[in-house]
Amino acid sequence: MQRTLYDQDHEDFRDVVREFVAREVVPHQERWETERLIDRGVWTAAGKQGLLGLAAPEEYGGGGQADFRYRTVMMEEFAGIGAASLGSGFSVQDDIVLPYLLDLGTEEQKRRWVAGMCAGETVTAIAMTEPGAGSDLQGIRTTAVRDGDMWVLDGAKTFISNGIQADLVIVLARTDPAAGARGMSLFVVERDMPGFTRGRKLDKIGLHAQDTAELFFDSVCVPATHLLGTEGRGFMHLMERLPRERMSIAVFAQCVTETTLDQTLDYCTDRTAFGRPVADFQHSRFLLAELTTEADITRVYLDRAIEALNDGELTAVDAAKAKWWATELQTKTVDRCLQLHGGYGYTAEYPVGRAYLDARIQTIYGGTTEIMKEIIGRDLAAGRTAR
Repeated sequence: MQRTLYDQDHEDFRDVVREFVAREVVPHQERWETERLIDRGVWTAAGKQGLLGLAAPEEYGGGGQADFRYRTVMMEEFAGIGAASLGSGFSVQDDIVLPYLLDLGTEEQKRRWVAGMCAGETVTAIAMTEPGAGSDLQGIRTTAVRDGDMWVLDGAKTFISNGIQADLVIVLARTDPAAGARGMSLFVVERDMPGFTRGRKLDKIGLHAQDTAELFFDSVCVPATHLLGTEGRGFMHLMERLPRERMSIAVFAQCVTETTLDQTLDYCTDRTAFGRPVADFQHSRFLLAELTTEADITRVYLDRAIEALNDGELTAVDAAKAKWWATELQTKTVDRCLQLHGGYGYTAEYPVGRAYLDARIQTIYGGTTEIMKEIIGRDLAAGRTAR
């Protein structure tokens, strides 16, 4: 089925992304995976190429283009070369942190921080998850206590993407312990603030080059001017912006699904067993037919969801549907495709092996599949109660 999502401007942008990927990513990718850290230089190179801060207004050094389709083009090209680690890092910056600053930041905050993000000189992270609070963010224990014109921040965060290299971290903390979800606020913490330290760079089974860290806040004095958004509305600020984050995860999942299917079809066509191509066996044909059909149908839903996001109409429920379905399909697809590769799929020689390891986190971060189903189920129940 022919896609109608993109126009010529998006395809011209794709050419720019492809040239960047060939020049700045492909030659270094294996080294990054081995060293388990991405060079800072690729961030500044992306900034010079105009690939970061796409949605930021030009006055702040951005691209002035809020159309999410440009981000989907980048995800498609990154998935095409198996650059999930870098794609994930850029996504945290442009799809999660940047919207917080643009939507909630004061003029002073935007002018102070956004330009550096667009230039790739400032790497950012968002710190929500804690050792005892993952999907249930209402269980966080990090606190911020007002002291004159400062807030004193204490607590610990974990599983923070970009955590090691981040120059700027948005931190969710309790500012009124008695107020539940209405007693949380967001703060912007800078790299050199005393008391802000980094723990381990976590050793993950996949996304090896993408740094994920523990962060610690020991009586960090954060200026009151670093409060992001409205005091006490931090939890609501998160809920309002999760649909875009979940769409970003869903879209990248779909990109990996399609890339893996293309690579597997090529492999099964070329590889022979018992004197004929693997693709000629009925089991292989049926399995590839099933996976391709599911991917095609998912693509239609996601394209429509991307349009809804651009129009400001994407609901949290629709984003939850996209996120759980696309990521579960990704893990299913790479698993089945690895099986079709046989023993070669279990080696680093073929990209399906890395795709298999990198895919596993997709159904967990940004809200687990189980949480996505809970969101959808509650909405269904509420709809029936309202009848």
